[in-house]
Amino acid sequence: MELSEDIARNFARIALGHVARAYPYKDDHVFGSAADVRAPQEAHPVFFGSFDWHSCVHGWWSLLTLRRLYRAMPEAAAITELAEATFTPEKLAVELAYLERPLSRGFERPYGWGWLLYLHDEAARHDDREWAARLEPLALAFAARLKDYLRILTYPITVGTHFNTAFALILARRWAAERDPDLVVLIDDWANRAFAHRSDYAGWEPGGDEFLSPVLTAALLMAEVSPHLAFAPWFDALVVANGWLERECRPVRVSDRSDGKIAHLDGLNLSRAWCLRAMAPLVGDAATATAMQALAEAHLEAAMPHVAGDYMGEHWLASFAILALLGR
Repeated sequence: MELSEDIARNFARIALGHVARAYPYKDDHVFGSAADVRAPQEAHPVFFGSFDWHSCVHGWWSLLTLRRLYRAMPEAAAITELAEATFTPEKLAVELAYLERPLSRGFERPYGWGWLLYLHDEAARHDDREWAARLEPLALAFAARLKDYLRILTYPITVGTHFNTAFALILARRWAAERDPDLVVLIDDWANRAFAHRSDYAGWEPGGDEFLSPVLTAALLMAEVSPHLAFAPWFDALVVANGWLERECRPVRVSDRSDGKIAHLDGLNLSRAWCLRAMAPLVGDAATATAMQALAEAHLEAAMPHVAGDYMGEHWLASFAILALLGR
């Protein structure tokens, strides 16, 4: 399955329908006093849509990615027009001012941080617009916070939800690769300390509200920080030799897509497909690579029909579908 123009147009229409939709909205806000009571749009004039801040950020990543890949599709003009009206210096200055509040130290850490950096990375590919230059101060602020965070984060957070460390570091490292060599070194050193010694995975997944695989996101991070010749035997010892990949890595079932947490499981199918597709060429063994590609396709097929439908999934799933479809 590939990201065809028909799929791209559908995803663009979905994201255009929610990145500027104000409500419902789940706010990640710490109140310091009664003066902090405000509407989300006042604190987040750029990322006030898509149910929550981080989903709005990666909704915009989806739109810019689709615009780049299919410049001639009819929706591209609408993306450009909305982005020009949204990514203004004035609005982004308000977002930065919110981040600089002392009580915002943990705001969207680390999931939103990784996605904001990835959005900036994508915006930089649109050299016909000034979006990247406008987003840069916010990106640099999050990068600085990530450096500070990694220096105090003693252990990886390996849940399958927004607090997952590896997922955010994958996105952040891709941003840093051409911009911040110090951050690349910090991520690589931290990832090796956290995961290089791991083997024989036997964790209990999936969890009932997970949209990330703890083990596959950690593995994809290691695929990006390790030489390929070192990654292949490490991955084999982690999930192949013990049979976990073949035995446990199967598409999951979603019982109620109107429940925002249970709907996360559609995202798990998509993010697993992304990880499997991205790592299959790196594992060394042809049979394992073929099996991983087949598993990726099975996960994609299970989730793709449900990217649109209930808003609990619709406001974010297309981003993970795009990751998966571009995973190779």
